[in-house]
Amino acid sequence: MNNIKKIGLTALAGSLVAGSVSAATMSVSGSAGMSYTGGDSKAVAGQGWTMGDSITFSASGDVNDIGVTLTMELDGDDADGTNKFDNQSIAFDLGDAGTLTFHGHGGSSALGAKDDVMPTANEEPWDILPGAEAELVGGAGGNNMFAYSYAHESGVTGTITYVNAADAVTDVSSTSYGVEFTGMEGLTLGYAQQDVEVTTNTKSDESTMYAKYAIGGFTVGIQMSEKDSESGTDYETTGIGISYQVNDDLAVSYGSHEIEAVGSGNPDQETAAISFSYTMGSLGIVGTVHDGDNIANDSTDSREKYSLGLSFNF
Repeated sequence: MNNIKKIGLTALAGSLVAGSVSAATMSVSGSAGMSYTGGDSKAVAGQGWTMGDSITFSASGDVNDIGVTLTMELDGDDADGTNKFDNQSIAFDLGDAGTLTFHGHGGSSALGAKDDVMPTANEEPWDILPGAEAELVGGAGGNNMFAYSYAHESGVTGTITYVNAADAVTDVSSTSYGVEFTGMEGLTLGYAQQDVEVTTNTKSDESTMYAKYAIGGFTVGIQMSEKDSESGTDYETTGIGISYQVNDDLAVSYGSHEIEAVGSGNPDQETAAISFSYTMGSLGIVGTVHDGDNIANDSTDSREKYSLGLSFNF
């Protein structure tokens, strides 16, 4: 009799689920690649070769008329090289009311997602230069973070993110705001802000604003950011970029980025990069040459680096 009851309850539960959840759509995508980084001997980079690997699983369906999408990425970028799930999120499509996403891991705050949005064919000017991103204005995110976004037909998109306080992430709960306008052909304008207090009593007000314009195959942009600290040094940054889409497969770019330690008397950090990217079907080839002066606002630290990469998308 107990077995019969169990079978009946299981069947009832299955029918209830089937009545409220539509069939899910499953997808799998992946990428693999290898890259080499070389240059200035003062930058410790091991033997230079690295491998990239990523498989992303996605499942989506309607639950009581709400679109739900689960995304999980499997990659091997952790320190010991073993595979693990990396970016994980659940997104709730609320239709005309916007989208609510819960980032279990790998999410960026509204400001962090816009730390450097200048046009580039490959990487940012400060990338791969050890120490060059130490004072980059990029807010703070963390695991188990909420993000809400709403896109209006006028071309205005608003984003709000919230991460709860936790010693391993941020000592004080943090909210970040962002707004972007794309309602004029070729033009993108944006602003993002966040009060950051990862460590108690080290609060800073961080913000960024940017503009990009695309015409023909060219895209040009400028971005200005600042970090105002209640205690410690304030920082101001300026980035510019220009990219050119030579054809459907080849793109080239130039960018520069400057970080000023306000009132410190230290020299400005100045980085620049020339990049290219070439695609041929699922094959991608990228390369960048970077130059950095006064890394971390230190007049004795200047570096030159380059990188070449080969990737396959599936």
